Amino acid sequence: MFPIEFKRRIAHQNQIDPDLLFKALSEPSPVSVRINPKKWNKRPLNSEPVSWCEHGWYLESRPSFTFDPVFHAGCYYPQEASGMFLEQVFKQVINPVENIRVLDLCGAPGGKSTHLSALIGENGFLVANEVIRSRALILAENLTKWGLSNAIVTQSDPSAFSRLHGFFDLILVDAPCSGEGMFRDQVAISEWSEENTALCSERQKRILMNVWPALKENGILIYSTCTFNPGENEQNIKWLTGKHEAESEQLNLSGYEGITEIDYLGIHGYGFYPGKIWGEGLFISVLKKNSRHDGNTFKIKSDIKSRLSKEEKVIFNEWTLFPAERLMKTGEDVYAFSCSIDNYNILSKCLKVIKSGTGICTVKKKNYLPSHEISMSVYLKKDRFPVINLNLNQSISYLRRENLVLENAVKGWNIACYNGVNLGFLNNIGSRVNNYYPIEWRIRMNMPKNFTESIVNWDI
Repeated sequence: MFPIEFKRRIAHQNQIDPDLLFKALSEPSPVSVRINPKKWNKRPLNSEPVSWCEHGWYLESRPSFTFDPVFHAGCYYPQEASGMFLEQVFKQVINPVENIRVLDLCGAPGGKSTHLSALIGENGFLVANEVIRSRALILAENLTKWGLSNAIVTQSDPSAFSRLHGFFDLILVDAPCSGEGMFRDQVAISEWSEENTALCSERQKRILMNVWPALKENGILIYSTCTFNPGENEQNIKWLTGKHEAESEQLNLSGYEGITEIDYLGIHGYGFYPGKIWGEGLFISVLKKNSRHDGNTFKIKSDIKSRLSKEEKVIFNEWTLFPAERLMKTGEDVYAFSCSIDNYNILSKCLKVIKSGTGICTVKKKNYLPSHEISMSVYLKKDRFPVINLNLNQSISYLRRENLVLENAVKGWNIACYNGVNLGFLNNIGSRVNNYYPIEWRIRMNMPKNFTESIVNWDI
């Protein structure tokens, strides 16, 4: 089942019990989700808590996330449990920082980015990056649904960040790797080779070298992979400390059974090995930067020309909870930046931004066409739009972007809701109700006959 070379290495690798690991990798993956407390205050029925994540839960079986409106509303994210340990790292090594600047360099599809978005709160902002465009669009979609409106999404090569000297307080590099921790998946096994592990190690070094200048003095770099290979893990961190002034941070593991501490030539690393923990394989290590880079020297010149009129400011103050200084208008589109204008200008000089904030509306003469993004945001004022409560079947039809026949729709813009959470906009024009769910996000899969029995059930 497993490559011979992999088994041979694991048999002699420190801290790993090969029999325990191989047995666990031959069993089904645990299923876990992380709740968005800004939108949802329920826990899944028959679930067990993930000990290192306040809002993480193990499910008793794998549901159909695709046909769960609560998922599409951004109330939870299906995330592998080991990766949720990011929360403990953040809480242990990050002192409270006003307006903290965070980078998730390899963010797609969005598990750790949505987690960081929740951890930094409303006063910080996150740059979530992904170099591959199709994956960057998925990352933007998931952060939009999460709805905390504190993230910018970029599609840039890691080398682009080297110009942002000392910009970030925290950088997460969840590096592309050989994927040994995902060997419950036959695809991961089929793609593995010793040559690929060596290539991954070299690529990871290049990524670390590219992004290191963007970390400020005394800033924190969190490095993680989903592999067991020391050449991609602790050896890379040791290599980085030899190239730059940095120190390895030790974490407190008390209360978290099964996590293996790795001590490699003064480097502290943490291994999550299936069989010892209930999750997939993971390596994580933390560095504090001691070296210093001068800040950016290029002048900040705003390319944002169109600000809101007084009338528009009044209107959007009635719509949203965003600070007025974050609201901008470009052409016909009004949106709220996820950071200050100055910070946005710095970032946009160096990076390809594909999501700068939260879309609020498009202005057509005197008509204001609301954006789907604002319906997902926690910054939309409650009761600003009439609400239409949909049942499960109606909600699935809405998410498939099908036509709905609704008796109770007020004329004009309405918000479609399911179980008290927003799904998006509908517009009753009198003769019909138009569905404004984004066409590129619609559910395309055929609906299974028993889908109502396979979505997540929640405690009251």
